[in-house]
Amino acid sequence: MTLNKNLNTIAEFYKTDKLEHGYLETYEKYFEKIRDKKLKILEIGIADGKSLLTWSDYFKNSTIIGIDIHKIDIKEKKLDRDNIKVHQGSQSDEKFISEIINQYESFDIIIDDGSHLKKDVIKSFHLLFPHLDNEGLYVVEDMQTSYNHFFGGNPFDLKYSNSHMNFFKHLTDRLNYQEIANPFYVSNKYDAKITNVSFYHNLVFVTKGINDKTSKEVLNHSYEDMKFKEKSSRSGKRLQYYIKYKIFYKLYTFLLLILNVIKRLFLFRF
Repeated sequence: MTLNKNLNTIAEFYKTDKLEHGYLETYEKYFEKIRDKKLKILEIGIADGKSLLTWSDYFKNSTIIGIDIHKIDIKEKKLDRDNIKVHQGSQSDEKFISEIINQYESFDIIIDDGSHLKKDVIKSFHLLFPHLDNEGLYVVEDMQTSYNHFFGGNPFDLKYSNSHMNFFKHLTDRLNYQEIANPFYVSNKYDAKITNVSFYHNLVFVTKGINDKTSKEVLNHSYEDMKFKEKSSRSGKRLQYYIKYKIFYKLYTFLLLILNVIKRLFLFRF
């Protein structure tokens, strides 16, 4: 038995491929302090089952839920344990994921080690992240596939492509959404719900939580409104600062917006 052993020892015992990928040191950093808690852990992708067995021993008080598009022989892979639950279905099948959510309600940790296809990675995040508990972790493995066109990635346009790596890069803007000085800003459904996005070699960790800090630089996404409020309240010169910030500065911001739209149209970046 490997109960109470460290993660690396357990992984070596079961020979999970997470060992050769070099993920264990990063996982241990996040998981060591919560391993004894009673958690619900969902892993997308079962394959040989060695990962589920590793989590089963490491998180001995938790329920380990595995889903896979292929039928899994539980007895053959020795997954017939009390704390392991196995379900067959696609990670991007809304009906199947809805059934999983209805059964387990929410999760503390979600690990995507599934198809690694861009469309599945992104859709799974949209479907499951809302059902991750606050302070929960959403992990995506094998992010190198984002640089491979056979997985829907784009190795030819790293900056502007709609790859799954860029999807998670853009989530970092949700950390600072309050600071976006764009009065035309359209709120994103992940605003105020992400407290950390961390990238490692072929791994990304997203921490869910309440992020409701207020900006000291902008007011309702307007730098002009914040400066007008500050200056006019200190000096009482409302008309002077209204003309400066509410008219001239806002006209300048609007001009920059128009120029940016033209640039995107010219470069076909939508």
